[in-house]
Amino acid sequence: MTNSIQHHISLKTYNTFGVEAFCKAFLNIAHEDQLPILFKEGVFSSDFFVLGGGSNVLFTKDYNGLILHIENKGITHFIEGNFIYITAKGGEVWDDFVQYCVEHDFGGVENMALIPGTVGASPIQNIGAYGAELMNVFYSCRAFDTTSGEFITFHNKDCQFTYRDSIFKSRYKGRFIITSVTYKLYLHHKINSSYGAITMELQKKGISSPTIKDIADVVSHIRVEKLPDPSTIGNAGSFFKNPVIPIITLKELQKKYPDIIFYTVDEDHVKLAAGWLIEACGWKGKIEGNVAVWKNQALVITNLGNASGSEIYTISSKIMNDVYKRFGLKLEREVNIL
Repeated sequence: MTNSIQHHISLKTYNTFGVEAFCKAFLNIAHEDQLPILFKEGVFSSDFFVLGGGSNVLFTKDYNGLILHIENKGITHFIEGNFIYITAKGGEVWDDFVQYCVEHDFGGVENMALIPGTVGASPIQNIGAYGAELMNVFYSCRAFDTTSGEFITFHNKDCQFTYRDSIFKSRYKGRFIITSVTYKLYLHHKINSSYGAITMELQKKGISSPTIKDIADVVSHIRVEKLPDPSTIGNAGSFFKNPVIPIITLKELQKKYPDIIFYTVDEDHVKLAAGWLIEACGWKGKIEGNVAVWKNQALVITNLGNASGSEIYTISSKIMNDVYKRFGLKLEREVNIL
């Protein structure tokens, strides 16, 4: 197996930022059976990083370890009662999985259409968009424990999902390799069109009774309009998390900034639009060297062509400092920094 490992490989085409970085070693994982063999060979006793679609990572320097590129594929499903259980391999492209569900009229993930990345990364990040959250459709995942060499099944409660977070990003960060995910979707689905941008787009199209395909199409349209295409402009989508704050803090902020955008989380907390905070600090559309903040969405940092990962990181730090100075709020990076 170790004979399949390549050395000194460029990662430029393996990250959506398109930044140049090299790794010491690189290995494609096309089948989960490779993982126990690698464990026996002692591969996981040295530094390694699991890479899926590369849409949520920023390489700020060369990686002096092994990159495991997950590319196992396959989708299966079965129906039980009012639910469909769909299992997708970790290397499946997330949007391909969404389109599979839409084509089969399985509802529950259509609001998350066109989110970049792979299925295996979806529970780690607890992805979500336009009023939908992965944690609400996640049933279980199969994961390889790199410390014991065994496969373990995690169910929803085991993952300790919170906003854009899970046990795989905190307590078990870097320990498990997710090889497949099972989602529990509705046979008789409910359309979720409550998100403002979706409602407006449906009205424009004259659609009063949308199907899940309509929702997926509208969400895809909104994302294309709002976000740059990583195949032409290097980016990793939303670079920062939307901060969750107590309502008391919001009321204080509203005294000075009555137009501040927020969404209710629970009776005590709200989620602020990080893009609004960044834009209020004058960063929207701003260009510094080879890096720009996207003109249509201040949450997105882009590589204008020749930016290094460290340049992008520096700009993100400046944005965080400005938001803290103005609002007293600490933004968190959503992107993994290496």
